[in-house]
Amino acid sequence: MGRPEFPKRAVITGGMPYGNKSLHFGHVGGMFVHADVFARFMRDRIGKDNVVFVSGTDCYGSPIAEGYRKKVDAEGYKGTIEDYVQENHDTQEKTLRDYKISLNLFGASGLGDTKEVHQEETNEFIRKLYENGWLEKMVTKQFYDPKYHCFLNGRQVVGKCPIENCQSEKGYADECDLGHQYMPEELIDPKSTLSGETPEMRDVTNWYFKLTEFNGLLKEYVDDIKKKPNVRRIVSETMEESLGAPIIYIQGKFLDQYLAIEKDLPEHVNSDLENIKGSFTVTFDKLELREKACPILTKAGIHYRTGKTLVPLRLTGNIEWGVKAPKLEDEEDLTVWVWPESLWAPISFTKAYFKRIGKSDDEWKKYWCDKEAEVFQFIGQDNIYFYGVAQMPLWMAQQGKDNLTIHPKDGNLQLTTLVANHHILFLDKKASSSGSVKPPMAADLLNYYTADQLRAHFISLALGNKSVSFMPQPLNPDANQNEPDPVLAQGNLYTNVFNRMVRGCFYSTQKYFDGVLPYGEVSPEYKQIAERAILNYENHMYRFELHQVYNDLDSYIRNASKFWSKNSNNEENIRQTLIDAFYMIKVAAVLSHPVVPEGCEKICDYLNIDPDKFFSWDNIFSDLYDLIDDKENHKLKELKEKEDFYVKHPSQFK
Repeated sequence: MGRPEFPKRAVITGGMPYGNKSLHFGHVGGMFVHADVFARFMRDRIGKDNVVFVSGTDCYGSPIAEGYRKKVDAEGYKGTIEDYVQENHDTQEKTLRDYKISLNLFGASGLGDTKEVHQEETNEFIRKLYENGWLEKMVTKQFYDPKYHCFLNGRQVVGKCPIENCQSEKGYADECDLGHQYMPEELIDPKSTLSGETPEMRDVTNWYFKLTEFNGLLKEYVDDIKKKPNVRRIVSETMEESLGAPIIYIQGKFLDQYLAIEKDLPEHVNSDLENIKGSFTVTFDKLELREKACPILTKAGIHYRTGKTLVPLRLTGNIEWGVKAPKLEDEEDLTVWVWPESLWAPISFTKAYFKRIGKSDDEWKKYWCDKEAEVFQFIGQDNIYFYGVAQMPLWMAQQGKDNLTIHPKDGNLQLTTLVANHHILFLDKKASSSGSVKPPMAADLLNYYTADQLRAHFISLALGNKSVSFMPQPLNPDANQNEPDPVLAQGNLYTNVFNRMVRGCFYSTQKYFDGVLPYGEVSPEYKQIAERAILNYENHMYRFELHQVYNDLDSYIRNASKFWSKNSNNEENIRQTLIDAFYMIKVAAVLSHPVVPEGCEKICDYLNIDPDKFFSWDNIFSDLYDLIDDKENHKLKELKEKEDFYVKHPSQFK
């Protein structure tokens, strides 16, 4: 089996949680654990000094402003909005630590030193877009509540999504909760969350990124990533959906009204009007032509839905709680819309991290702008539009109009690798903080399970392939309490199977060899088995097939355990049995290290071996004796009776 090629340096990012809440199980189990497993693997694989893992609290935007307003109104909260975000940030950071998420930096776009760096990066990024000719100033309509005498931010308007086939009842100002983008005036039946009344539309001026001009390059990019074995189909398929022509869907019952005003519409092409099945389509060459058609259709009393297509990406707004936009031309006192600035926030966090550890100002470029480096971004499927359709052109646009390519030269921002997971459900339902089914908080799950047990379970769910349900027995009112908890199935591989084998090997070494590691040649048969397991594991990790990584571990550890059970009582051959068994333990511990780090590091500690040598993939095919100085007299740490390497949660002892 061939070995995959990994970059010399890597950045891993985890999607940023909003600063208006604690982390729920989906944040951790659906994304952060997966990102952390890969980050830990990459540290072992290419060296810890070559890997940077960053994320942070998304501090700005209308969800945070609205959450703060509600907390003040409903609970009499006395702190500032910055106090509110800081409290949530601190809670998020603690939860991630408790789950052993090994971030180099968990920043915050609106707090502390990362706020300062992010403001600088925002100024540089937007000015570069402007200088390269990719921004346009547009006068558009924004919702205004005359009762409260104020413009409404994105979350203070709720209506029905106008995109064809979208059933979302939570369409906000210019995006719905499923991530569909549209112009504000397209929102169906909008209502102000402040007054409950229909808001007015008033003119505002903002800067927009010319996203519609990247349709061709995005199609080229999608065709390119379809060929890559480590890019999931959901990424290319979701991006492709947004690259269609500007289209309008009209119900067949409005055919006569359409025919009456057909000549008044901008130039377009319609579908077969002789054989209408439910609805017919009206397609335009450019978005602006479709936008001119919409008010004509509305005036004629024709109900319609728009199709997915690229729309200009709004960069600025007038929400007070936001990153300040640089002054361009005569526009000032604008802030940056939260979604675009959250895309370059990981660059800000990388810069802030290197600044904290005393590296040069240009160190970040070795990770984001070098062809020998790669950025891996772990996200949920709802965010593919922004990280794929919006981010890739924003990165390309930093090159200038004369150098546009999906393969930027060294020194320019390189396009990132997206790792998108499907939804992790709760008890077979999609749960969200704003929906009817509330998700359990990630911190609360630690009242029933250890972090390692949950980590092993979450990576086994195959979220790269489909949406899968999380079914914790203690939180499932319909669970049969006499049956095993499905969440514990993967953790039991370590707390039961592997734990018994490792303990048995240590106790036998203490009994027969006075705690000195038996020295000798590992049997070739077990070297070959380990090599196959290592290569399978490495290829699955390269493709982010973490459920297959778990399957590799399960198969290898169970076979190793069977070997130990079969041979451990043969005193005449105990030396060779231990030589082979400790080699299997070494392989299993190194491969398991990204998934269940705490127990694996304890094994390394009791083996009395330098962890930098033990876990490094430079030594992945080596035996233990290659990692120690005195091969024939290497003393292991004494293992006390009933000492565990992988522990169960206290609640699981009955």
